[in-house]
Amino acid sequence: MRIAFLTAPEGVEQVELTEPWQAAKDAGHEPVLVSTQSGEIQGFNHLDKADTFPVDEAVGDTSADSFGGLVLPGGVANPDFLRMDEKAVAFVRDFFEQGRPVAAICHAPWTLVEADVVRGRVVTSWPSLQTDLRNAGATWVDEQVKVCDHGANVLITSRKPDDLKAFCKAFLAEFAKAGG
Repeated sequence: MRIAFLTAPEGVEQVELTEPWQAAKDAGHEPVLVSTQSGEIQGFNHLDKADTFPVDEAVGDTSADSFGGLVLPGGVANPDFLRMDEKAVAFVRDFFEQGRPVAAICHAPWTLVEADVVRGRVVTSWPSLQTDLRNAGATWVDEQVKVCDHGANVLITSRKPDDLKAFCKAFLAEFAKAGG
């Protein structure tokens, strides 16, 4: 399965990109780095710059049609940048409309709020997002990983980097069910 990993040009929490990416590769999937700009993205270890990664496809030049699933890494700035980009928000929304699985960790559900795709869903996230998610119509829970199939697609969410092992296991299992 081709899996889109959508990030902004900077602000992504590096470990929330690299661990799910490696898990997807190890499971035989093709991870593809999609961003709002071509070139490379800047990873972060919390607030400190970390490594850079080459962008495979720009969000304006690709579509959800060419992917089996979507992973949204977190970081505080990353989803804030993404939710201000109309093409990125539309790209995310398309996965939901097409019934394709989506996995989001930490602050990444901010982009889901902007795409208006959490209404009626049960999700988890970094705790500071719970009010935003509730206001957008979601039920927020404080769990390591939450798999919600109450909608057109399956949505897998986790709270933080400490949850990455459970997050990767859950999204890989759900993506496999979806045809991976």
